[in-house]
Amino acid sequence: MARVLFESERTRAPWHLWLVGILALLWNLMGAMDYLLTQTRNSEYMSQFSEAQLAFFYGFPGWVVAAWAIAVWGGVLGSVLLLMRKALAVPVFLLSLLAMVLTTLHNFVLADGFAVMGDSFTLAFTSTIFLIALLLFLYSKRQARLRRLR
Repeated sequence: MARVLFESERTRAPWHLWLVGILALLWNLMGAMDYLLTQTRNSEYMSQFSEAQLAFFYGFPGWVVAAWAIAVWGGVLGSVLLLMRKALAVPVFLLSLLAMVLTTLHNFVLADGFAVMGDSFTLAFTSTIFLIALLLFLYSKRQARLRRLR
């Protein structure tokens, strides 16, 4: 009896899983909104950017747009899977992170996007996105290892 109780305690979701999951979903939905508004060329949203920046965004090759979509929607899906306590969140968060690496490689190395965006805020914000994506992957991996994700 005690062993059964111990095992159920070990697999119970801690409060922080729900907090992290909800915050992750909200964060990734903001990224999804950015992706959708950029891809649909929403005039109100895109009016905050200069002509050079718009040309940069609209000039992404297809593979970059695809990687961006995988990064964004992978983050949303990973967050939902985390909230559902599914271990599949781990590889989904990893795929999202790897897709983000591809888009960033293009944007800041191959296409010199830093020159187009022209400010240190962009670099700091991109670093923050990376850090959060990495932390979500590591967090979900730990939760799976602790058998809090099935």
